[in-house]
Amino acid sequence: MRLFALLATAVLLTFCAHSSSPLLTPDPTFRAEQQRFPRVRGAYATYESALHTLLQRHGIEPQRLELFIRAFKVGRRVEAWGRNQGEGEFVLLRTFRLAGTSGELGPKRQSGDRQVPEGFYTINRFNPASTYHLSLGLDYPNAADLRHAAPNPGGDIFIHGSDATVGCLPITDAGIRELYVLAVEARAAGQQGIPMHIFPFELTADNLATRQASPHTAFWQELAPGYQYFEDNHTLPQVQVDTDGAYAVE
Repeated sequence: MRLFALLATAVLLTFCAHSSSPLLTPDPTFRAEQQRFPRVRGAYATYESALHTLLQRHGIEPQRLELFIRAFKVGRRVEAWGRNQGEGEFVLLRTFRLAGTSGELGPKRQSGDRQVPEGFYTINRFNPASTYHLSLGLDYPNAADLRHAAPNPGGDIFIHGSDATVGCLPITDAGIRELYVLAVEARAAGQQGIPMHIFPFELTADNLATRQASPHTAFWQELAPGYQYFEDNHTLPQVQVDTDGAYAVE
């Protein structure tokens, strides 16, 4: 019964969390609450001015920031994209190096497998006092993960500081400070959840063809339309999970 309840909840979240239009009610108190923590205050002191200049250079008003994050295992990078809320195309703001990796290419299926998840997620947690400096939590396991995972799929997947990982995405302390400020600014501007897509590699036809012997090929082909939609449009696809636990991109 508990698994069924989790699955039902995750299906609802997956259907709703990846809309390209965020909630637009600003929440400046969120910024103020985060800045009660010394590490967040330090990150703001270092990066706030430069990041606001960066946003303005791209025509993005900081108080209207909408953020999207994309990660690739091959190439070891995390990308931060932004735009004014609900308007036009996302533009690439920053690329952060993945400072450490664990596991292999392919999705995460159980606790302790050291795998970094792959799929369509939302950042829904902020940890200003993380063991790894600062961290941003993903909504893993989602509906697709629960449909295919072992009885214990694991959890607590974060983007964080440091260079150590057993399934998370470390981008160094300096990297997470910068990304954390962007994420807090987006949340304070009204973005309730920050979409994050995690891919094994660029899911082009050629790259998929070179890995067609992999046991994960069918799963990667589910992800490929979402990857390609963003490549073609620089806007977010609508992603759902069907009754078999497969991703369906509209």
